[in-house]
Amino acid sequence: MASKIFYLLLCFFARIHTSLSASKEVNLMESVPDLQKSMYVVIDGFPCVRLLNLTGEIGCSNPGREKVIAPIVRFKNADKLGKLSAILMSLHEFDNFFHRVSNDLNFARNVGGVLVESGTEIQNELKGFSPDEKFPQAEFSPYRNTSYQWNPFGSGIKRNNYNFPVFLLSESSTPTLKEAAIKNEGNEKASTLDVAEFDLVMQTTRTGTRNSESCLKEGTCLPLGGYSVWSALPPMNILSSESSKHIILAVASMDSASFFRDKNLGADSPISGLISLLVAVDALSRVEGLDKLGKQLVFIIFTGEAWGYLGSRRFLHELDQHSDAVSGLNSTLIDTVFEIGSVGKGFSHGTKSFFAHTTQVSAATNETLNALQLAQDSLQSSGIKISTANALNPGIPPSSLMAFMRKNSQTSGVVLEDFDSVFTNQFYYSHLDDLSNINSSAIVAAASLVARTLYILANDNKDFDTSALKSINVNASLVEELMGCLLNCEPGLSCGLVNHYISPTTTCPSNYAGVLLGEPSSTPYPGYIGNVPRFLWNFLADKTSISLENAGFSCPKNCSETNQLCIRSEADGKGVCVLSTTRYVPAYSTRLKFESESWKVLAPNSSDPLGMVDPVWTESNWDVIGLRMYTKQDASYDRLVLLAGLTVTILAYLAIEIVRSLISKALKQD
Repeated sequence: MASKIFYLLLCFFARIHTSLSASKEVNLMESVPDLQKSMYVVIDGFPCVRLLNLTGEIGCSNPGREKVIAPIVRFKNADKLGKLSAILMSLHEFDNFFHRVSNDLNFARNVGGVLVESGTEIQNELKGFSPDEKFPQAEFSPYRNTSYQWNPFGSGIKRNNYNFPVFLLSESSTPTLKEAAIKNEGNEKASTLDVAEFDLVMQTTRTGTRNSESCLKEGTCLPLGGYSVWSALPPMNILSSESSKHIILAVASMDSASFFRDKNLGADSPISGLISLLVAVDALSRVEGLDKLGKQLVFIIFTGEAWGYLGSRRFLHELDQHSDAVSGLNSTLIDTVFEIGSVGKGFSHGTKSFFAHTTQVSAATNETLNALQLAQDSLQSSGIKISTANALNPGIPPSSLMAFMRKNSQTSGVVLEDFDSVFTNQFYYSHLDDLSNINSSAIVAAASLVARTLYILANDNKDFDTSALKSINVNASLVEELMGCLLNCEPGLSCGLVNHYISPTTTCPSNYAGVLLGEPSSTPYPGYIGNVPRFLWNFLADKTSISLENAGFSCPKNCSETNQLCIRSEADGKGVCVLSTTRYVPAYSTRLKFESESWKVLAPNSSDPLGMVDPVWTESNWDVIGLRMYTKQDASYDRLVLLAGLTVTILAYLAIEIVRSLISKALKQD
């Protein structure tokens, strides 16, 4: 009897061993990452992050120190949230959702996170979408009518504080989350639900530093900013004791600001203006005799303009301080500021239409308007029309020129835009302001207009050869190339033009200003400078340069004379030495000072009116940002499984005791 029972047990364990061996390849995980991959689906997305100023916070963050885990539900089916939920919504529902969050606290407290869908047809379906204000950055306006609505589609959502994570889903991830939400709706009583796990823990939230001054003091944030770039054509002799020429300052911006940090192209506003200026510089660089013109052309491309005009305000401050970053420039010699704003939508019914917004009636302003008219006349066959903006407008639109006017109300300037009284860009400062939102023909036309206008202005009202003016033609293919490099992931920053000058760290461009790393400098460490500013510095230094015949291959060592610069060193490791007046200018708040390896907020100064209203924007640090999805069992189901497990354990123990007793009796009988 005992031998028979022993034989049966032996067969039983042998069968288990065979079964385990057969399924070894299926069940054996080689590593913890393999196990995680089988459990979790990593979701591609673009986060809204936490930003701070002197009075508080805006943007998004997990509410505490832990990840947020919540079942996925669709907003249209979430009239009442009975528990913490991850809300999936389309952009059509975006404004309504955030309006409800602001007005329904019971609803808001059960919002665990937000997932915003992406789609290729969304621009055609929406009349407009702009999370910025109706008068962007009105506090910096040089005039009093700050209730004017330049941006009629502005909702102001971007300027609010949300204590829950928000992600814009990629186009590839959107169907996955939709499927999960629909599955959850069909399995409301099931034991499992698909949940989203949000990892958007900001250090400022973790440490309780809720404004810029406290977070800078504790080192949990960094100031918004970066590096602007300026260049002179032709190069300036900064050591000359002769009186310098008066300056025509051509201005553009390189940064935008959407609700989502890394989905930030700003195709029309402001990159269309940037591309126009770059193409105009390229055209002017091929003109002979610029050194004989009466005035000096200076180009400057600001960053940080979307956050309190950081670039232009810091530039003006550096001019006052006569710093190395602006060596060779004198603010008293700037005759006029000619800014190229949003020009990518200036195309209607075959006509390229642009509007000149002016500061005030002055001789310099009239000269700029006359130059624009002469440039238009010389381009008659191109179908370009330039008009003066409506006199009923309260003043110039939101632009860098505002900072110049607040610094000096007598500043003469003109802003070239593709709109008259309100923005034509219905996606202003949103992630939808992408390549599909602009027209390359409009940018080519604007570049042509800018190049010839600048040439006329630099001529200083002297008679000029009309044939010389008509010979200034822009490279239309360069417009297309720059659009592909700066506004698309394919080819993006891996395009041939960018790679001719630098080795970019990423492929997909993002025109968010970012944060300023390290100590501000006119010769910053390249690793602290973004891809786009580095490209612009090299491009402008090249186009405005005079080549040196005896330049060596290892130009960083042999390129040490005044105004000698080494360009393209990133691209080929050797570089080329050229003679050029091209500089980096740090862009950060005038209320900040870097000392002893940390940032300090300066007290307001009544002599700096813009500093008095400066928010001092900073961005919270973080360790990891992530979003993933997995299937989670209901807690009651888990308790049931635990109870079943305990029951099986008890029954197994009883079975063992019974078998042991039977074996013991059988052995005694033998």
